[in-house]
Amino acid sequence: MGRPRGKAFAKTLARITAAVVFVRADGHAAPPAHVPTETQSFAGMLSAREGQSYAAWKSGETKFWAGFLSNKFVGWGPSGRLDKAAASKALSGSGCQIATYRLSSEQVSRLTPDAAVLTHRTEVDGVCGGKRLAPASYVATVYVREGDQWKAAFRAQSTIVDPLKATKPVASDAWTDGPTRTDAGTQALLARERAVWSAWRDRDAKRIDELLGSNIQFIDIFGDHIANRAETIKAWSGEGCAVKGFGLTGAKATMFSSDLGVLTFRGTAKGKCFGQDVWPIWGSTVYVKQGDTWMWTFGINVLAGSGW
Repeated sequence: MGRPRGKAFAKTLARITAAVVFVRADGHAAPPAHVPTETQSFAGMLSAREGQSYAAWKSGETKFWAGFLSNKFVGWGPSGRLDKAAASKALSGSGCQIATYRLSSEQVSRLTPDAAVLTHRTEVDGVCGGKRLAPASYVATVYVREGDQWKAAFRAQSTIVDPLKATKPVASDAWTDGPTRTDAGTQALLARERAVWSAWRDRDAKRIDELLGSNIQFIDIFGDHIANRAETIKAWSGEGCAVKGFGLTGAKATMFSSDLGVLTFRGTAKGKCFGQDVWPIWGSTVYVKQGDTWMWTFGINVLAGSGW
């Protein structure tokens, strides 16, 4: 999906981020002082869990992931959609030499009483599989409460790159994870996703507003993070994109509760955004049910075929 670019957008995003989080000296973000203590404690707990996962990745602690990841985990990795087994292998740090990493600009959004999303900027100096890792990415982890533990239910990252210097990944057109599922959960969430994409195509701010939840974040294919609802609506309904059609294929809903589901899919669009062709994406949307209606609440788009 499209969003504003250039210095004006960077300044706007900087103001939003500064208003939402502060960065501690150790590179982790702390909540603003006016946030209630309970909220600070919750955000701090998730921040600590996230930090543990990066420490395990750096040190190659393969056993860590069995207890950290939900059995229903879904996400994106170098080769496509991941389940718990594939994610445990990909995140184990096997074949990686990580010199340093730094997490900053953390922001926590509560999705339901038993779920939340944590986003952050990640800077890494390291090599995996003989390939140097992208120096900076924006990462999202969805946590769900299972018993007395908070576990990672979803994770994906989008490399931070100058859109004018971005290149289409070689494997962009490849898809090996089958057709769209026919189960009721997938069909329900996919219908809402198509409505969001249709409103984006038509640059219809009113329809976008009606489809979004009240407390949202979004990360796009170039690692740009949009921290709130108003800026998301502005970005998706702006003048930057001229799109005639779109396709959502290979969709799968992972339902974590009766009011929380994650839709993962491959998205394509016919048209241009800011003069560039719209490349295929691996999309992820978190939907939260409000009453009888599924509301778009968080999303991250990754360039299809892009690695870590």
